[in-house]
Amino acid sequence: MRKTFLVYLVSTAAFFGPFTQTIYTPMLPEIAEQFNASQNSVNLTVSIYPIFFAFMQLVYGPLIDKYGRRRILLIGFMFYLLATVGAALSYTVPSLIIFRALQAIGIAVGSVAAITVIGDLFEGKMRGRSMGIYQMLVALGPGLGPIFGGIVGQYYGINHLFWVLLVISLVLWLILYFSLPETSTGKSGSDRFHLSQLTAVLTHRIGFGVVILGSVQYSVFYTLLILLPNILIDLYALTPSQTGLMFLPISVFIVIGSFIGGRIQEHFEIKKLLLVMTSLNVASVFLFALVSSISLSILIVNISLFGMFLGLSLPLQTTLLANEMPLYRAISTGVYNFFRYVWMTIGPIVGTSFYWFGYELEFFAFGVIFSIALLFIYRQFFSESNKKGKIVQNVESR
Repeated sequence: MRKTFLVYLVSTAAFFGPFTQTIYTPMLPEIAEQFNASQNSVNLTVSIYPIFFAFMQLVYGPLIDKYGRRRILLIGFMFYLLATVGAALSYTVPSLIIFRALQAIGIAVGSVAAITVIGDLFEGKMRGRSMGIYQMLVALGPGLGPIFGGIVGQYYGINHLFWVLLVISLVLWLILYFSLPETSTGKSGSDRFHLSQLTAVLTHRIGFGVVILGSVQYSVFYTLLILLPNILIDLYALTPSQTGLMFLPISVFIVIGSFIGGRIQEHFEIKKLLLVMTSLNVASVFLFALVSSISLSILIVNISLFGMFLGLSLPLQTTLLANEMPLYRAISTGVYNFFRYVWMTIGPIVGTSFYWFGYELEFFAFGVIFSIALLFIYRQFFSESNKKGKIVQNVESR
């Protein structure tokens, strides 16, 4: 019972990362008017966030492995609290951009620490189930952020929204301080950090396959999120409020899939199960390109299936990574998250640039790329899959 509580606790800390990223997106036009700024400059307050969030994944991994989970999580989260105070006191776009970047630098610790703590606490089937809880809560962040921010911001404004966020996150920090023990066993691969530790996951056959998969999935997922409003307006002439509701099915089914994915891996071999779920995820991308224009109902079913299969695969990825690289859980998690979040940014940029070709052709191309990645991952998993890269062997022998 105590361990389950800790899983929910650290997963909630990780939840605040994506939750904070999207928290005021419904208010962007109002913020531009309030700050007397251009829409592009206001949009930068959102787009700056994932850049720093991604980079800090590489920083926190070695720090958590060397200095412990509890200490670094509390320090990073406190940095986030101070940055939130700065955001609440911001009345110009440049200052908001700075404090949004600082928010990302602080809260990025949550996702690395959460997966590492779960890897410390559990093994075998229970590790997979706990990873499902983690992915479920993280998946809630992007969906709940705009809903919460839209309601609070509409009545109280963006500055008060950050004050409310500060109070809630401060309560969580206090719970972490009094409830979270140090879970590290002290058995790390090395007392000193080496650059090869960051590259270890990329030279590990399984680890590299998981990184490629997470990168491609997040690229397609966030491209879909960015382009979906345009697609819905062009095809079905939905209003902004109706368009907002269309994000609920994909968010809900990612959560459901993550919950189920954490449990079904108890009964199947993880690598094979991951490839099956990824194949279904690829099929849903092709299906979106082919049938989403037939009717709104079919489109909703389609994006729900995409969310379900994505959610089913996410806890399998983090469990597999924790199992394969036990000495460097935090570092491997940081590298994995770094590439996911980088491609989460690159994918939509490419997607919006080629939208004029037609979304059907664009998502068909994504499906082809996804399929090629799947074949590569299959080769990584099952071609001498039990052998680790030479660099990993060298690192772990130090």
